[in-house]
Amino acid sequence: MENQPEKEVIKAIIKITHYTIFVSLLTITGILIFVGLMFSGRGESSAAETDLGTNGSIISAPTQITSTKSANTIPADAWKAPDAATIPAGKQGDMIRYGKDLLAHTANYFGPKGSIARITNGMNCQNCHLDAGTRLFGNNYGGFMASYPKMSYRSGKMSPASSRIAECFERSLAGKVPDTASKEVQSILAYMKWIGKNVQKKQQLFGAATEKLAFLDVAADPTKGKVVFMLKCQSCHGENGEGLLAADKKSYQYPPLWGKHSYNDGAGMYRLGNFAGFVKNNMPYGATYQNPQLTDEEAWNVAAFVNSQPRPHRDQHKDWTNPDKKPIDFPFGPYADQFSEKQHKFGPFKPIKEAQKNLSI
Repeated sequence: MENQPEKEVIKAIIKITHYTIFVSLLTITGILIFVGLMFSGRGESSAAETDLGTNGSIISAPTQITSTKSANTIPADAWKAPDAATIPAGKQGDMIRYGKDLLAHTANYFGPKGSIARITNGMNCQNCHLDAGTRLFGNNYGGFMASYPKMSYRSGKMSPASSRIAECFERSLAGKVPDTASKEVQSILAYMKWIGKNVQKKQQLFGAATEKLAFLDVAADPTKGKVVFMLKCQSCHGENGEGLLAADKKSYQYPPLWGKHSYNDGAGMYRLGNFAGFVKNNMPYGATYQNPQLTDEEAWNVAAFVNSQPRPHRDQHKDWTNPDKKPIDFPFGPYADQFSEKQHKFGPFKPIKEAQKNLSI
């Protein structure tokens, strides 16, 4: 009888211990289920709505940022760049290889620290013509040479292929034009000719230029685009769109998207349709036509944000002098229609398209 109180105490301690273990296991199980649900929702459902604070931090959400799944397929007969191993030997092959290197590492030759001349902003042609102009929907050069000479409605005259290269130096590279008869420009042309050696005149190529995305029903929104930029683009291109210089400081590992070292407002990327189609199939890093990471809406909005930021200006009063031939997203008047420069820049573009159809009837 003297040990009975001790036995009761021991029994009570055992019961409390069992209960504590049971409650702990329930708590741990609940936490694991919660964490599992959190992670399983990522990439398939949108984040909670967010907004931007005055310091740029995300505090609440006007847009959905998702990893978008795609059923896009590439046709079996789609254009493919020839294998580099088939570049011929001899002088012609040397020119082709040199031309490819000039496109991939333009800044090393013509940038602020260029070995030939210092006439560009430090970007490389490859920044906009991905993989040296061989990627589908990455502004490839597949049909480039087969399309020239041709009428340029921007300049209003027949233009050779060398004129288009000159325009890229003046606009996308925001610089000056090298001598089009020089070894460098002729080597670039030799490479482009080799890239498109099997392409015929007027042949329609799948994946040429950039994808033409469906128009939004509303104007593209730079504010929503800023959220996309912060979550998807800022880590490579910088908080202020300044890009990231390569280790040698001669060119950019990731190009600047605005500012004095980026493309000017006369470049093709300054047109929203071109930029949106480009980023939809190529950005952020790792995205492809078959596996995009942005929705169409996100692509339009981030294009609106980037192209609303400051950049070098180019006098374009001689561009598209025939208003009937102006692209609907060319943001400088005059126009054949009555829509504003702002709507021609950000949209909505459907009413402009319809108006242009009526004008052509």
